[in-house]
Amino acid sequence: MKNFWVLLALLLVLSGSFYGQEKIKQMCIGFYNLENLFDTINDPNKRDDEFTPQGEKHWNSQKYHIKLQHLAHVISVLGTDDVRTGPILIGVAEAENRRVLEDLVSQKEIANRHYGIILFEGPDRRGIDVALLYNPRYFRPLNTRPVHVELPDHHPTRDILYVCGILDHTDTLHILVNHWPSRWGGQKRSEPLRDTAAAVARRVIDSIFTINPNAKIVVMGDLNDDPVDDCVVKYLRAKGNKNKLEPGDLYNTMYQKYKKGIGSLAYGDTWNLFDQIIISQALLNKYNRRDNGYKFLKAVVFRAPFLFQKTGRFAGYPFRTFAGDEFLGGYSDHLPTYIILYKKVK
Repeated sequence: MKNFWVLLALLLVLSGSFYGQEKIKQMCIGFYNLENLFDTINDPNKRDDEFTPQGEKHWNSQKYHIKLQHLAHVISVLGTDDVRTGPILIGVAEAENRRVLEDLVSQKEIANRHYGIILFEGPDRRGIDVALLYNPRYFRPLNTRPVHVELPDHHPTRDILYVCGILDHTDTLHILVNHWPSRWGGQKRSEPLRDTAAAVARRVIDSIFTINPNAKIVVMGDLNDDPVDDCVVKYLRAKGNKNKLEPGDLYNTMYQKYKKGIGSLAYGDTWNLFDQIIISQALLNKYNRRDNGYKFLKAVVFRAPFLFQKTGRFAGYPFRTFAGDEFLGGYSDHLPTYIILYKKVK
């Protein structure tokens, strides 16, 4: 009888310790420049003639479906080394319209995630836009809108996509998806255009902070500049040292990657890290009773071997779809990036 009570007490102690044990739950948030995801239909309101069967690239249904399958494969494995579910949010750039994203998310490798699509067609002359794909099991949009960017030269450019929603039933998350003006004409000459886009994004961020200084914000996109450039550091106020952030500053999760020579695209034997994910300090703060939600764990530039060109003059570069008008049949000229958020659960 004595042994029975000893055994019972031991079981109660063990069950109590398991009940109170904390586990870690993780979420993946990514960004991917899809490199000219156009359909094959000529839109008279867009400069998309080259991406038609009669255009310079002889863009047809066969090439389009190869492109869709390849992009879907990337998304299917993105972040799965860390989180089985893959990205529950993925910002994308260079999508022509909603139709091409519907075709993308219906591909067999990712169809079971049932990604929702948030896209507003903007004024870009080529007709490429940013969008957000979200897994409705883990994210519920509350408010969405495009944010217009008026450039000094008045040339139309991509809108910024703003989305506010609930992450995993607990955290309110504000997301800005960006594709800032390119370096066409040279970095210095085009720099004021990106400074303007960064300033517009910053005004949105400041308006959020006015309502809630502890808001959880994720800024992602192809910024066409590196983490050390003025548009990011000065105008967006995104910095790379967690210990030197002032109130209102953002933390650039890709800064240290860039300092180590890791990039997301290559040009002229030089690697750049344009594809950045930047977060507010509320996602950095340590756990406390007031906020036991999701926090930042790590950032990754996804460098799976299959994403790189193996031969030819672009060997070692991201395996892209086209080199000029030559169809290579790759994935994208950009590598995807992602961050992992985590929270403690019982």
